[in-house]
Amino acid sequence: MSTETPLLLVLDLIGTFAFAVNGALVSLRATRLDIFGVVTVGMLTGLGGGVIRDILLDSLPPATFVDWRYLAVAAGGGVIAFALSPAFERFTMPLTIADAVGLSVFAVLAAYKALNLEFGVLQAVIVGTITAVGGGTIRDVAIGQVPTVFRSELYAIPAMTGAACAAILHGLGVESIAATLSAAGVCFVIRIVGVRFDLHAPRPPWQR
Repeated sequence: MSTETPLLLVLDLIGTFAFAVNGALVSLRATRLDIFGVVTVGMLTGLGGGVIRDILLDSLPPATFVDWRYLAVAAGGGVIAFALSPAFERFTMPLTIADAVGLSVFAVLAAYKALNLEFGVLQAVIVGTITAVGGGTIRDVAIGQVPTVFRSELYAIPAMTGAACAAILHGLGVESIAATLSAAGVCFVIRIVGVRFDLHAPRPPWQR
């Protein structure tokens, strides 16, 4: 992409922070963890997708292990979520928004990184989707829940759509921060609308 690297780094850190906050809040609601457990789950959620992405793209060692800012941002997200959890206790929207932001940013950035490494469009969409849902899947496994991506609610579909939009824009030669944010915005809107109106992916006929 022609976008400046610092801007992409900021977006990557925003996604890491958002997922870390989400992971910490989900763990607080689902379990009775202490601050160490909450921050750990937050960090696993925030960093997991990026590690998976870098492994898939053969970008080793993963950025998490060579740039202290990722660890600091993920840990900070977990601590902030723990400290402010009483304020969020009655509301689900902060948790949903944090999840949607992380999902959107990771899906799009991972797809762009794959395309810039000359991956095919389909492969880039797959990398973007796996990266986006990776953190949430690690989070759910860590707290003993069925991963959200395996349930019927819209989770992988928004990520796949956002990654596909990024691939289409890249193929059209539209390479800017506005294009990145637009593709991420598509994913974000689909995820929020799905949660707001309780939309689901198709289920087997006998479960309807």
